[in-house]
Amino acid sequence: MHRPTKRLNRVFVCAAAVPVILVAAGCSSGSGSSDGAKKSSSKPSAAASADTVKVKPAAYGSLPQPCSAISKNTLDSLVPAAKAGKAGSSDDESVRGTCSWSSLDNKGVDGSQFRWLNASLMRFDSDATRGSGDKLAHTYFTKQVTDAQSTEGAKSPKAEPVSGTGDEATAVTYELKKKEGTFKQQTIVARVKNVVVTIDYNGAGLAGQGAPDASELVKDAEKAAKEAVAAVVAANESSSSSAKPSDKASDKPSEKASDKPSAKASSKS
Repeated sequence: MHRPTKRLNRVFVCAAAVPVILVAAGCSSGSGSSDGAKKSSSKPSAAASADTVKVKPAAYGSLPQPCSAISKNTLDSLVPAAKAGKAGSSDDESVRGTCSWSSLDNKGVDGSQFRWLNASLMRFDSDATRGSGDKLAHTYFTKQVTDAQSTEGAKSPKAEPVSGTGDEATAVTYELKKKEGTFKQQTIVARVKNVVVTIDYNGAGLAGQGAPDASELVKDAEKAAKEAVAAVVAANESSSSSAKPSDKASDKPSEKASDKPSAKASSKS
């Protein structure tokens, strides 16, 4: 008589234990999913945060040929009888380029006048991490001015602003003594948007010739810098205009599609 009662008790105990296990399992799985939701919702993805960083695109996307950045008339004045400009090597001519000219006006026993001119162009693209092209160009502009002032052997370097040449420009002048003679050095650093133009121009009287007038050399260097800056602007104006679609295709809608009703519609009415 006692054996059936014990069996029923065991059945009830086992049956009661099953819901407890299911409830416990349900709680543990539910808590895991909520924790995951909190983690995924509390932190934005790296891609989303990166997309929020926007930098203004660089204004200029190309450079003129450095050897063509200064007019022939100016070259004839600054470096008389100079041969064709010598272009420096560049891995990307749309980003950097240089060209140099030199001349020696030999007056025989009366000595000679030496002139050397170098034009350097550097363009900066905007970068989401480093900043806008204008900002990067300004940093490079400042470095170029500082480097010119700290040239080894420079005597009494002076830096003065130059007006009417790009967005900002500075002239650095000094004397540099070499075994051939005393050289008058002029460095003009100018920035226009995201491009930096650096003009180096020096002159010396050799073998008994007197030294050139430094103030005249500065004016000549500033003229070359203005022309190089203008060449940068012109090169990008021409490239942007050629990239634009024609007025007919972009500015004016088709008359057939927008202004006149179709022939079928007008005949029915």
